[in-house]
Formats: sequence, structure tokens, C-alpha cells
Amino acid sequence: MPKSRIRKKADYTPPPAKQATAIKLNSRAWVAPVMLAMFLIGLAWIVVFYVTDGSLPIDALDNWNIVVGFGFIAAGFGVSTQWK
Repeated sequence: MPKSRIRKKADYTPPPAKQATAIKLNSRAWVAPVMLAMFLIGLAWIVVFYVTDGSLPIDALDNWNIVVGFGFIAAGFGVSTQWK
């Protein structure tokens, strides 16, 4: 019986070493502190308004102080969309 041919495999060549490439990262370190600050300012605005029976933070705004507080909170949610 004849011997079968031995298949010669190609020699292993490791892939070329990857060169370090500069990865462009957008620094978004400001997002979390600004977002939390907006949330806390809005919450504090509303709490101060209720605790002082409407005389603070701005007496002339009356019940619009609530809208201002929720505006800060909404701005915090708007900033949160920039978080990665």
C-alpha cells in the first residue's frame, strides 16, 4: 500500500505588532459634576421656596420659583445626554 503524502503546513507567522496609535478621547469629565450640580441646585431651589413659604429665593417670582427649580433639573437632564 502506498504511503499518503504528508501535507506541509505553512510556517506560522505571527501577526505584525500593533503600533500604538493615539486614541482621540473626548474629555467629558465635566458632565457628571455639572449634571449633579444642576440637579442639586434645582432641588435646593424648590425646597427653599417651600420651606420659606414663598419668600425666598426670589420673592417677585412667586410660584414661578417652582418652574425655575424644575428648569434647573431639566437642564441637568439635558447635560446628562452628553455623558459617555
